Amino acid sequence: MDLAHRPNILRYNHDRYVRLGLWLVLLAVAGYVLFEPAATEPYGGTPVGYVLGILSLLIVLLLFWYGIYKRCPTSDRDRRFEERRTPEAQGKADRRNKSPAQSWRYGQTLQGWLALHINLGAALIVLATLHTGFEFGWNVHTLGYGLMLVVIASGFYGLYAYLNYPRRITDNLQEDTLEGLLLKIDELDEMARVKALYLADEVNELVLNARQETVIGGSLMQQLNWKQAPCPTRIAVRQLQKLGKKYIADDQPKYMRDLYSLMLRKQRLVERARNVVKCKSRMDAWLYLHVPLSAAMLAALSVHVLSVLFYW
Repeated sequence: MDLAHRPNILRYNHDRYVRLGLWLVLLAVAGYVLFEPAATEPYGGTPVGYVLGILSLLIVLLLFWYGIYKRCPTSDRDRRFEERRTPEAQGKADRRNKSPAQSWRYGQTLQGWLALHINLGAALIVLATLHTGFEFGWNVHTLGYGLMLVVIASGFYGLYAYLNYPRRITDNLQEDTLEGLLLKIDELDEMARVKALYLADEVNELVLNARQETVIGGSLMQQLNWKQAPCPTRIAVRQLQKLGKKYIADDQPKYMRDLYSLMLRKQRLVERARNVVKCKSRMDAWLYLHVPLSAAMLAALSVHVLSVLFYW
């Protein structure tokens, strides 16, 4: 089943906000085609351009309001309002709102605000583009428009990340936590160290390097790519497979088989842990980009609006 047909935030409340975004886009295109003066070169200063610009600005402010306000704890005013509600009204609200996530601001669910945020952001691409009249240049106006597109693109990536990476994290963790995986890896390292004591020095060196040099996390690029090249654990597994044919005296084949099995289990756990770190890092990296870029966009749009008001 593809992403568009899975039950998720994109299809919230029977596509209510998808339809809202599409209506905004259709009305904007119709207004641009029907009411933009044919004798005047399209630009943001025409009546249609001003209407589209004001509407785009209001949408931007609403999107910012969602991003800021949802991170704020419920205010004392909201708590007092809840305390003053009659038992009948409170009972109706409790029946209507099944969980805390469904009891958020102004009777709207958190999922609803997020769906509105996503669809208005997508519609903003068309509205703001029509507002420009396709007139671009090396100025603060185009800078604000460009930053807006970058912010929206990062928002689309964030949507992809939060729809896919949590499921991948769950699949990799299974019944464990990341801390549990790391503890299991440490236990396997200790068991491999003990098992390697019965074997040659070159085998002990492989096991020691795999224990000391294997990195889970590491630098930002390693976290985002989840790879360590070369990976000491993978090298140890490959070398142990080759050395198994060399040590055939006494009980060494048994110890080699046991050691190889331990290192192979460790390699699989290391890959699972790195995948979890990768998914979490990519989700965090998106937020670290989206928020500063949004602030830069708001600053550029503020300069754009002020320059239009005072110098046009």
